[in-house]
Amino acid sequence: MKQQRTTTLEDRISELRAEIDGIIDARVSRIASESPGVPAGVIRNLLTARAPSCRCAQYIELCGTEAKAPD
Repeated sequence: MKQQRTTTLEDRISELRAEIDGIIDARVSRIASESPGVPAGVIRNLLTARAPSCRCAQYIELCGTEAKAPD
């Protein structure tokens, strides 16, 4: 019988955080290319300040409002 690899909750959380960071970084890069002179850190802070509690909340806020209004 084939043994299935079990992923710990900590590993899954780390993977999700890394994926969310990648999504946020891509959005920051896109906005930074349209806004020369604005530091990427400032853009990231503005995007993530909408839901500062955790990366998951930031992702939901960022992607949930994506269809509603442009950045």
